[in-house]
Amino acid sequence: MKELQHFDNVWDALEDDPIKAENLKLRSTLMMAIAERIAAQGLNQTEAAKRLNITQPRVSALLKGKIEEFRLDTLVNLAHQLGLHVSIQIAA
Repeated sequence: MKELQHFDNVWDALEDDPIKAENLKLRSTLMMAIAERIAAQGLNQTEAAKRLNITQPRVSALLKGKIEEFRLDTLVNLAHQLGLHVSIQIAA
């Protein structure tokens, strides 16, 4: 019988490399915050694209959670353009 494993989050379960898992966690957190802000501001994808200076298909990919299509720095920039403040907390 296979031993059950416990993971703190889905990214740790899906990614063996802890550095990649941490990057995925940060990107997914930002993507969710951006999607929530777009919804809260009542923007459709075309309006969001204009506001973010990206294409509508790119907004669609973001809202569908296509995490592999977005770098961390890009997501920080998009969040900022929506009036979100991004900060990093570093722990040992």
